[in-house]
Amino acid sequence: MPCVLCAEPGRMELASRPLPTEAPEGWVLVDIAAIGICGTDYHIYEGKHPYLAYPRVIGHELSGHLVEGPRAGELVVVNPYISCGTCRACRRGKPNCCVRIEVLGVHRDGGMCSRIAVPEGNVYPAEGLTPLQAAMVEFLAIGAHAVSRSGVGQGDVVLVTGAGPIGLGAAIFARLAGAEVHLMDLSQARLDLARDAFGFALSHRPGDDVLTGELAEGFDVVFDATGNASAIEAGFPLLAHGGTTVLVSVVKDDITFSDSEFHKREARIIGSRNALQADFERVMEAIRAGHIPTEAITSQVLTLGDLPARFDALTRDREHLVKVLVTP
Repeated sequence: MPCVLCAEPGRMELASRPLPTEAPEGWVLVDIAAIGICGTDYHIYEGKHPYLAYPRVIGHELSGHLVEGPRAGELVVVNPYISCGTCRACRRGKPNCCVRIEVLGVHRDGGMCSRIAVPEGNVYPAEGLTPLQAAMVEFLAIGAHAVSRSGVGQGDVVLVTGAGPIGLGAAIFARLAGAEVHLMDLSQARLDLARDAFGFALSHRPGDDVLTGELAEGFDVVFDATGNASAIEAGFPLLAHGGTTVLVSVVKDDITFSDSEFHKREARIIGSRNALQADFERVMEAIRAGHIPTEAITSQVLTLGDLPARFDALTRDREHLVKVLVTP
Protein backbone atom coordinates (compact mmCIF):
# COMPACT_ATOMS: atom_id res chain seq x y z
CA MET A 1 0.00 0.00 0.00
CA PRO A 2 1.17 3.60 -0.53
CA CYS A 3 2.13 5.67 2.50
CA VAL A 4 3.73 9.04 3.13
CA LEU A 5 6.74 8.99 5.40
CA CYS A 6 9.23 11.55 6.54
CA ALA A 7 12.54 9.90 5.67
CA GLU A 8 14.55 12.64 7.37
CA PRO A 9 14.05 16.31 8.18
CA GLY A 10 13.08 18.14 5.01
CA ARG A 11 12.27 15.02 2.97
CA MET A 12 8.81 13.52 2.56
CA GLU A 13 8.47 10.41 0.41
CA LEU A 14 5.71 8.30 -1.08
CA ALA A 15 6.70 4.78 -0.06
CA SER A 16 5.19 1.31 -0.24
CA ARG A 17 4.41 -0.86 2.78
CA PRO A 18 2.62 -4.23 3.01
CA LEU A 19 -1.16 -3.94 3.37
CA PRO A 20 -2.10 -5.24 6.84
CA THR A 21 -4.44 -8.22 6.55
CA GLU A 22 -4.49 -9.38 10.17
CA ALA A 23 -4.72 -7.45 13.43
CA PRO A 24 -3.32 -8.56 16.81
CA GLU A 25 -5.82 -9.82 19.38
CA GLY A 26 -7.86 -6.88 20.68
CA TRP A 27 -6.96 -4.72 17.70
CA VAL A 28 -8.92 -3.94 14.52
CA LEU A 29 -8.08 -3.03 10.93
CA VAL A 30 -9.23 0.35 9.65
CA ASP A 31 -9.26 1.44 6.01
CA ILE A 32 -8.23 5.08 6.19
CA ALA A 33 -10.74 7.55 4.76
CA ALA A 34 -9.12 10.91 5.59
CA ILE A 35 -6.10 12.27 7.43
CA GLY A 36 -5.56 15.74 8.86
CA ILE A 37 -2.13 17.36 8.74
CA CYS A 38 -1.14 18.62 12.18
CA GLY A 39 1.44 21.02 13.54
CA THR A 40 3.23 17.90 14.79
CA ASP A 41 3.66 16.76 11.18
CA TYR A 42 5.17 20.11 10.22
CA HIS A 43 7.54 19.90 13.20
CA ILE A 44 8.58 16.39 12.15
CA TYR A 45 9.35 17.68 8.66
CA GLU A 46 11.35 20.57 10.10
CA GLY A 47 13.33 18.28 12.43
CA LYS A 48 11.91 19.96 15.54
CA HIS A 49 10.11 17.05 17.20
CA PRO A 50 11.93 15.85 20.34
CA TYR A 51 10.49 12.31 20.53
CA LEU A 52 10.79 11.04 16.96
CA ALA A 53 13.05 8.57 15.16
CA TYR A 54 13.24 8.75 11.35
CA PRO A 55 11.97 7.42 9.03
CA ARG A 56 8.37 7.72 10.23
CA VAL A 57 4.99 7.33 8.54
CA ILE A 58 3.20 10.47 9.71
CA GLY A 59 -0.47 11.08 10.39
CA HIS A 60 -2.53 10.85 13.58
CA GLU A 61 -5.73 12.80 12.79
CA LEU A 62 -7.60 9.89 11.27
CA SER A 63 -10.98 8.70 10.11
CA GLY A 64 -11.66 5.39 8.41
CA HIS A 65 -13.93 2.40 7.92
CA LEU A 66 -13.74 -0.82 9.91
CA VAL A 67 -12.54 -3.69 7.73
CA GLU A 68 -13.94 -6.78 9.45
CA GLY A 69 -16.52 -8.03 11.91
CA PRO A 70 -20.16 -7.11 12.50
CA ARG A 71 -19.36 -3.40 12.17
CA ALA A 72 -17.46 -3.75 8.87
CA GLY A 73 -17.78 -0.61 6.76
CA GLU A 74 -18.69 1.62 9.72
CA LEU A 75 -17.10 5.09 9.71
CA VAL A 76 -14.99 5.65 12.82
CA VAL A 77 -12.69 8.23 14.36
CA VAL A 78 -9.33 6.86 15.48
CA ASN A 79 -7.98 7.91 18.86
CA PRO A 80 -4.22 7.94 18.11
CA TYR A 81 -3.04 7.75 21.73
CA ILE A 82 -2.15 4.12 22.47
CA SER A 83 -1.93 3.68 26.22
CA CYS A 84 -0.59 0.79 28.28
CA GLY A 85 -3.75 0.32 30.36
CA THR A 86 -1.81 -0.62 33.49
CA CYS A 87 0.09 2.44 34.77
CA ARG A 88 -1.34 4.63 37.54
CA ALA A 89 -2.65 7.24 35.10
CA CYS A 90 -4.46 4.57 33.06
CA ARG A 91 -5.88 2.94 36.19
CA ARG A 92 -7.23 6.33 37.26
CA GLY A 93 -9.01 6.95 33.96
CA LYS A 94 -6.34 9.22 32.45
CA PRO A 95 -4.96 7.24 29.49
CA ASN A 96 -4.25 10.54 27.70
CA CYS A 97 -1.22 10.96 29.98
CA CYS A 98 -0.20 7.29 30.18
CA VAL A 99 3.38 6.80 31.36
CA ARG A 100 4.13 4.61 28.34
CA ILE A 101 1.90 6.33 25.79
CA GLU A 102 2.62 5.85 22.09
CA VAL A 103 1.12 8.32 19.63
CA LEU A 104 0.50 7.19 16.07
CA GLY A 105 2.70 9.08 13.64
CA VAL A 106 5.17 9.99 16.40
CA HIS A 107 6.29 7.05 18.56
CA ARG A 108 5.09 4.49 15.99
CA ASP A 109 4.05 4.70 12.35
CA GLY A 110 0.85 6.62 11.72
CA GLY A 111 -2.08 6.60 9.37
CA MET A 112 -0.88 8.47 6.28
CA CYS A 113 -1.57 5.28 4.33
CA SER A 114 -4.40 3.03 3.11
CA ARG A 115 -4.92 0.81 6.18
CA ILE A 116 -3.82 0.67 9.79
CA ALA A 117 -4.26 -1.60 12.81
CA VAL A 118 -5.26 0.03 16.12
CA PRO A 119 -6.62 -1.16 19.48
CA GLU A 120 -10.36 -1.79 19.28
CA GLY A 121 -10.97 0.60 22.15
CA ASN A 122 -9.36 3.41 20.15
CA VAL A 123 -12.06 3.59 17.47
CA TYR A 124 -15.26 5.56 18.05
CA PRO A 125 -18.38 5.49 15.85
CA ALA A 126 -18.70 8.63 13.72
CA GLU A 127 -22.35 8.35 12.75
CA GLY A 128 -23.66 11.50 11.09
CA LEU A 129 -20.21 12.82 10.13
CA THR A 130 -18.48 12.81 6.77
CA PRO A 131 -15.02 11.22 6.53
CA LEU A 132 -13.45 14.69 6.31
CA GLN A 133 -15.32 15.90 9.39
CA ALA A 134 -14.35 12.76 11.27
CA ALA A 135 -10.67 13.45 10.53
CA MET A 136 -11.03 16.84 12.29
CA VAL A 137 -12.25 15.39 15.56
CA GLU A 138 -8.87 14.62 17.15
CA PHE A 139 -7.39 18.10 16.95
CA LEU A 140 -10.66 19.69 18.09
CA ALA A 141 -10.78 17.23 20.99
CA ILE A 142 -7.49 18.66 22.28
CA GLY A 143 -9.15 22.07 22.59
CA ALA A 144 -12.30 20.54 24.07
CA HIS A 145 -10.19 18.70 26.68
CA ALA A 146 -8.36 21.91 27.62
CA VAL A 147 -11.66 23.76 28.08
CA SER A 148 -13.05 20.90 30.16
CA ARG A 149 -9.93 20.97 32.36
CA SER A 150 -10.20 24.74 32.81
CA GLY A 151 -13.73 24.90 34.21
CA VAL A 152 -14.62 27.75 31.86
CA GLY A 153 -18.27 28.72 32.10
CA GLN A 154 -20.92 31.30 31.30
CA GLY A 155 -19.70 34.87 31.63
CA ASP A 156 -15.99 34.11 31.89
CA VAL A 157 -13.59 36.29 29.93
CA VAL A 158 -11.01 34.14 28.17
CA LEU A 159 -7.81 34.78 26.25
CA VAL A 160 -6.43 32.18 23.85
CA THR A 161 -2.83 32.90 22.85
CA GLY A 162 -1.91 31.22 19.58
CA ALA A 163 -4.59 31.27 16.89
CA GLY A 164 -3.49 28.13 15.05
CA PRO A 165 -5.74 25.05 14.78
CA ILE A 166 -5.30 23.96 18.42
CA GLY A 167 -5.93 27.49 19.69
CA LEU A 168 -9.00 27.79 17.48
CA GLY A 169 -10.30 24.51 18.91
CA ALA A 170 -9.92 25.84 22.44
CA ALA A 171 -11.55 29.13 21.42
CA ILE A 172 -14.52 27.38 19.82
CA PHE A 173 -15.24 25.23 22.88
CA ALA A 174 -14.70 28.12 25.29
CA ARG A 175 -17.30 30.07 23.28
CA LEU A 176 -19.67 27.08 23.37
CA ALA A 177 -19.23 27.06 27.16
CA GLY A 178 -20.52 30.63 27.29
CA ALA A 179 -17.28 32.58 27.61
CA GLU A 180 -16.32 35.86 25.96
CA VAL A 181 -13.30 34.80 23.89
CA HIS A 182 -10.33 36.97 22.91
CA LEU A 183 -7.48 35.77 20.69
CA MET A 184 -3.82 36.84 20.65
CA ASP A 185 -1.30 36.00 17.96
CA LEU A 186 1.81 37.45 16.33
CA SER A 187 0.24 36.83 12.93
CA GLN A 188 -2.37 39.33 11.79
CA ALA A 189 -3.23 36.88 9.00
CA ARG A 190 -4.23 34.26 11.57
CA LEU A 191 -6.27 36.77 13.55
CA ASP A 192 -8.01 37.94 10.37
CA LEU A 193 -8.82 34.34 9.46
CA ALA A 194 -10.20 33.68 12.94
CA ARG A 195 -12.41 36.76 12.64
CA ASP A 196 -13.64 36.25 9.10
CA ALA A 197 -14.13 32.47 9.12
CA PHE A 198 -14.99 31.79 12.77
CA GLY A 199 -16.40 35.06 14.12
CA PHE A 200 -13.69 35.80 16.72
CA ALA A 201 -13.64 39.59 16.45
CA LEU A 202 -11.88 40.30 19.77
CA SER A 203 -8.17 40.07 19.06
CA HIS A 204 -4.86 41.40 20.30
CA ARG A 205 -1.22 41.35 19.30
CA PRO A 206 1.62 40.60 21.73
CA GLY A 207 2.79 43.86 23.29
CA ASP A 208 -0.64 45.52 23.05
CA ASP A 209 -1.82 47.38 26.14
CA VAL A 210 -4.53 44.81 26.81
CA LEU A 211 -5.34 45.52 30.47
CA THR A 212 -7.43 48.63 29.92
CA GLY A 213 -11.12 49.48 30.13
CA GLU A 214 -13.32 46.43 30.73
CA LEU A 215 -10.24 44.20 30.61
CA ALA A 216 -8.36 46.16 33.27
CA GLU A 217 -8.73 43.35 35.82
CA GLY A 218 -7.49 40.67 33.42
CA PHE A 219 -8.80 37.40 32.04
CA ASP A 220 -10.44 34.62 34.01
CA VAL A 221 -8.67 31.97 31.94
CA VAL A 222 -5.66 32.19 29.64
CA PHE A 223 -5.11 29.24 27.28
CA ASP A 224 -1.65 29.02 25.78
CA ALA A 225 -1.44 27.31 22.39
CA THR A 226 1.73 29.02 21.16
CA GLY A 227 4.43 26.48 22.03
CA ASN A 228 6.61 29.44 23.01
CA ALA A 229 8.05 29.88 26.50
CA SER A 230 8.19 33.67 26.29
CA ALA A 231 4.53 33.81 25.26
CA ILE A 232 3.56 31.57 28.18
CA GLU A 233 5.41 33.80 30.63
CA ALA A 234 3.87 36.93 29.11
CA GLY A 235 0.42 35.47 29.77
CA PHE A 236 0.76 35.26 33.55
CA PRO A 237 0.38 39.03 34.18
CA LEU A 238 -2.83 38.98 32.09
CA LEU A 239 -4.60 36.70 34.59
CA ALA A 240 -7.35 38.14 36.75
CA HIS A 241 -7.30 37.42 40.46
CA GLY A 242 -8.61 33.90 40.90
CA GLY A 243 -7.68 33.11 37.30
CA THR A 244 -6.29 30.03 35.59
CA THR A 245 -3.57 29.47 33.01
CA VAL A 246 -4.04 26.35 30.87
CA LEU A 247 -0.92 25.10 29.08
CA VAL A 248 -2.24 23.38 25.96
CA SER A 249 1.05 23.61 24.08
CA VAL A 250 4.25 22.06 25.35
CA VAL A 251 7.75 23.54 25.39
CA LYS A 252 11.11 22.05 26.38
CA ASP A 253 12.15 25.24 28.18
CA ASP A 254 11.75 26.03 31.87
CA ILE A 255 8.86 28.40 32.61
CA THR A 256 9.22 31.06 35.30
CA PHE A 257 6.71 33.34 37.01
CA SER A 258 6.53 35.65 40.00
CA ASP A 259 5.54 33.63 43.05
CA SER A 260 4.23 36.68 44.89
CA GLU A 261 1.99 37.64 41.95
CA PHE A 262 0.86 34.03 41.59
CA HIS A 263 -0.17 33.83 45.25
CA LYS A 264 -1.71 37.28 45.25
CA ARG A 265 -4.00 36.13 42.45
CA GLU A 266 -4.56 32.66 43.97
CA ALA A 267 -3.88 31.55 40.40
CA ARG A 268 -3.87 28.05 38.98
CA ILE A 269 -1.67 26.50 36.30
CA ILE A 270 -3.14 23.47 34.56
CA GLY A 271 -1.43 21.23 32.04
CA SER A 272 -3.66 19.77 29.33
CA ARG A 273 -2.41 16.81 27.32
CA ASN A 274 -4.11 15.05 24.41
CA ALA A 275 -7.79 14.15 24.97
CA LEU A 276 -10.13 11.54 26.43
CA GLN A 277 -12.90 9.58 24.75
CA ALA A 278 -15.44 11.95 26.31
CA ASP A 279 -13.74 14.86 24.52
CA PHE A 280 -13.91 13.03 21.17
CA GLU A 281 -17.61 12.37 21.80
CA ARG A 282 -18.20 16.02 22.76
CA VAL A 283 -16.61 17.20 19.50
CA MET A 284 -18.66 14.80 17.37
CA GLU A 285 -21.89 15.92 19.05
CA ALA A 286 -20.97 19.57 18.44
CA ILE A 287 -20.32 18.83 14.74
CA ARG A 288 -23.65 16.99 14.42
CA ALA A 289 -25.41 19.94 16.05
CA GLY A 290 -23.87 22.37 13.56
CA HIS A 291 -21.79 24.21 16.17
CA ILE A 292 -18.45 23.60 14.42
CA PRO A 293 -17.86 25.37 11.08
CA THR A 294 -16.16 22.40 9.44
CA GLU A 295 -16.24 23.98 5.97
CA ALA A 296 -14.25 26.92 7.30
CA ILE A 297 -11.79 24.53 8.95
CA THR A 298 -11.13 22.77 5.63
CA SER A 299 -8.37 24.75 3.91
CA GLN A 300 -7.37 22.18 1.26
CA VAL A 301 -8.04 18.55 0.39
CA LEU A 302 -5.16 16.65 -1.23
CA THR A 303 -4.56 13.07 -2.28
CA LEU A 304 -1.90 10.87 -0.71
CA GLY A 305 0.11 10.84 -3.93
CA ASP A 306 0.14 14.64 -4.16
CA LEU A 307 1.30 15.26 -0.61
CA PRO A 308 5.10 14.72 -0.74
CA ALA A 309 5.56 17.27 -3.52
CA ARG A 310 3.26 19.76 -1.79
CA PHE A 311 4.47 19.39 1.79
CA ASP A 312 7.25 21.97 1.72
CA ALA A 313 4.89 24.64 0.36
CA LEU A 314 2.27 23.76 2.97
CA THR A 315 4.87 24.11 5.72
CA ARG A 316 5.81 27.58 4.51
CA ASP A 317 2.17 28.67 4.04
CA ARG A 318 0.66 27.25 7.23
CA GLU A 319 0.07 30.74 8.63
CA HIS A 320 -2.81 30.97 6.14
CA LEU A 321 -4.13 27.43 6.64
CA VAL A 322 -6.40 25.96 9.27
CA LYS A 323 -6.53 22.30 8.30
CA VAL A 324 -5.23 20.48 5.23
CA LEU A 325 -6.87 17.09 4.78
CA VAL A 326 -5.57 14.15 2.78
CA THR A 327 -7.53 11.29 1.23
CA PRO A 328 -5.88 8.01 0.23
